[in-house]
Amino acid sequence: MSGKLWFVSGLAIGYVLGTRAGREKYDELVANARQLWQHPTVQEAAGVVQAQSQRLVSEGRRRLEQQA
Repeated sequence: MSGKLWFVSGLAIGYVLGTRAGREKYDELVANARQLWQHPTVQEAAGVVQAQSQRLVSEGRRRLEQQA
């Protein structure tokens, strides 16, 4: 029985320590992703992709309307 108690205690301690480290790493990843997304080069590329996708959607709609 004491072996199970030690095992469960070890799991509990590992879980608590792991979640703290995990949350810190997660927060670090989120901060890095936000910083990257706010970079002017990334914003410019996102604007280009958005403009091209809107153009393609408009072109696709136009072609569908011509076929109908």
